[in-house]
Amino acid sequence: MDTPLGGKTVLVTGAARRIGQAMALASARAGADVILHYHSAAKDAEATRGAITEMGRRAWILRADFSKVSEAAALMERAFGLASVYGLVNSAAIFSGATVQETSLADWDAHLAINLTAPFLLSQAFGRLLGSEQPGRVVNLLDWRATQPGTDHFAYTVSKAALAAMTRSLAQSLAPNISVNGLALGAILPPDGSEPEPDIMKLIPAGRWGDPDEVGHALVFLLAGTAYVTGEIIYVDGGRHLL
Repeated sequence: MDTPLGGKTVLVTGAARRIGQAMALASARAGADVILHYHSAAKDAEATRGAITEMGRRAWILRADFSKVSEAAALMERAFGLASVYGLVNSAAIFSGATVQETSLADWDAHLAINLTAPFLLSQAFGRLLGSEQPGRVVNLLDWRATQPGTDHFAYTVSKAALAAMTRSLAQSLAPNISVNGLALGAILPPDGSEPEPDIMKLIPAGRWGDPDEVGHALVFLLAGTAYVTGEIIYVDGGRHLL
């Protein structure tokens, strides 16, 4: 089995469920040991850890509430206390479909705290703890809406657009030993509690929903491929951002 991440440790935030879980499992299949961050899905986190250990990899679980700055700021220190972290995957996020008029200040603050401030604090601490000699990778989970903002999902879109800008800034700030890139996703999984929208296929040149494993393949490329790719945003959206 090809294990391009063998001997390396990757921290994945929001790793208990959905896309975060898929990326944690993809990292493990590529040979990495994985630190799984979760907020509230403890049973799912344990199940994900079990799946990883069955592959023969090590896995740890760390809980943190990213709405609390102190917990977000402390997570990387806790992670390095377990193992030397090579890769940081900022996957944890919240998602609301509210328009600007429907968005409360509390909603706005929550989206910025979890979708933007937490990745900033983790990336900042990652660069400091890794130092200037060891190689490392950061991958930020974005959305095709980040570069094509509309009127829906207002707070979410703004937070992801800011994260896209931060991705490019971090690529310069953490160079030369740390590469920083983003994955901008499209229709991969419908939101919790909802069914896939049939009309969405008209907006996707690929004509189908994406598979979480496809996100995992793209992630492994950014974690294990050439470090000369940095500051890039790769769209895993079936071409939706083109329309």
